Amino acid sequence: MVAAPDSWTDALESRLGIDLRALAAFRIGLGLVLLIDLLTLRLPGLRTFYTDQGVFPRETLAETYPLFEALSVHALSGAAWFQALLLALAGLFAASLLVGYRTRLATVGALVLTASLYARNPLALNGGDTILLTFLALGLFLPLSARWSVDARRHANESTSQKPTALDSRTCSLATAAILVHFTLIYVTNAILKFQSDAWLGGFAVQRTLHLEQYLTPLGAALSDLSLVLIAVNWFWVALLSSSVVLLVVTGRLRLALVAGFVGTHLGMAATMRLGVFPLVMILGLLLFVPSPVWRQLEPVVETRTPDRLVAGRPVRGDGGTAGRGADDVASTSSESSQGWWPTLNASRGVRVLSGVLVACLFAILLFWHAAAVGVGGPAAVTDVDEDLGSWSFFAPNPPDAYSWYAIDATLESGETVETHVDGTAVRADRPPDGTAAYPSTLWKRYGMDVRYVGDVYYEPLAAFSCEQVGEQSDQPVDSVTVVHVEQPVGPDGPLGEPDRQERIESAC
Repeated sequence: MVAAPDSWTDALESRLGIDLRALAAFRIGLGLVLLIDLLTLRLPGLRTFYTDQGVFPRETLAETYPLFEALSVHALSGAAWFQALLLALAGLFAASLLVGYRTRLATVGALVLTASLYARNPLALNGGDTILLTFLALGLFLPLSARWSVDARRHANESTSQKPTALDSRTCSLATAAILVHFTLIYVTNAILKFQSDAWLGGFAVQRTLHLEQYLTPLGAALSDLSLVLIAVNWFWVALLSSSVVLLVVTGRLRLALVAGFVGTHLGMAATMRLGVFPLVMILGLLLFVPSPVWRQLEPVVETRTPDRLVAGRPVRGDGGTAGRGADDVASTSSESSQGWWPTLNASRGVRVLSGVLVACLFAILLFWHAAAVGVGGPAAVTDVDEDLGSWSFFAPNPPDAYSWYAIDATLESGETVETHVDGTAVRADRPPDGTAAYPSTLWKRYGMDVRYVGDVYYEPLAAFSCEQVGEQSDQPVDSVTVVHVEQPVGPDGPLGEPDRQERIESAC
């Protein structure tokens, strides 16, 4: 017996639709994550990673990534004041996104400036950064300001309609389907890669990962010797990833249980490893899967703790989808203007079609990216991948089997040789007592991992930067520096053998 069309529609809407309050939480989270990234990572590393006085000047960018240099607004100037100005503007867009003020404009501004910042130094990225960009791009086609926003309050005040009902709480469209499927495929492709891994299927991948000292927080270092616990975590993560496709199949409590499992795992990652905003970005994506009954329970709490100007809101469609069954009378009201210039149901048919085409094209690009990650239509996946390569692999197929750091051998004017970290602070060139201190920041770690096996064109600005940094730490001029890459192999039980020391470049100061 063939199911009635309404049954199929209901099934699709319950799985590929998103609660408007989930979209509001997603928007708020996007703003927070962008601000955290700007204030804790990009601003402290502004001079080092984004100016011509740092380790990756525009000249090097143009030589190694000419397309990025041509497209990045941040590459228009190598001055620190210019980069600070752009970071401040990006912060304003992030704050606007957070409160839902001129949300579409804020999303466009955040997307453009974030992409430009990433293009200015692609060596300072990880998988969380690229996923964040996809969220911003797909967010352009979602009604992010329909609830809990300044836009929603402003247009609710302009409308004589009643407050939205429970029937108005969900939206289903090509854009909602695209972002849910895209996010699920991040986990699915990772699961496929892990089933190609001896380390993950052998049960010791997490053990080895927690001996990669450059990634570890103090808690991660403290847990690194709990072998049985880490073996259990290994299998739990493999099983959870293997069940990720079920996120698109189940609803209600089963979906909520899966979401809770993933959120808990990402919180564990954040507590034990230095991964930047990556765990937070993944939690943002999981918010979109939280069922409506949960938001119905949370909404009174939000409304009692949030200023009145942010709690009102009406269902708003920005991509030609439906705003929940039984809400057609609401979806055509003036509240749709809260999406500003972006296509709404009141827009012309041509504009709505264009919006759908753009979503479809973006989704096709993302599908190609996912397919390429598992070797479909291209070369087979590599065997050892770091999360710092801008991929979405989360240490798959295999986690690295070594961690590394850099030592700077500096010869002073007196003939004395001193050994320092990349930021000029003193360190031994052999294995440091605490590998977690080998890089002074998360951006340094990403940069250091990406330039391990590259040519002199990358190391020359690092050497020049090191001359300056060592000179600031020393009481005498620096004659020359030698950049040394030191690599320490590791296994499930810790370091293996002695560090391997490789000279990368010697440069006069």
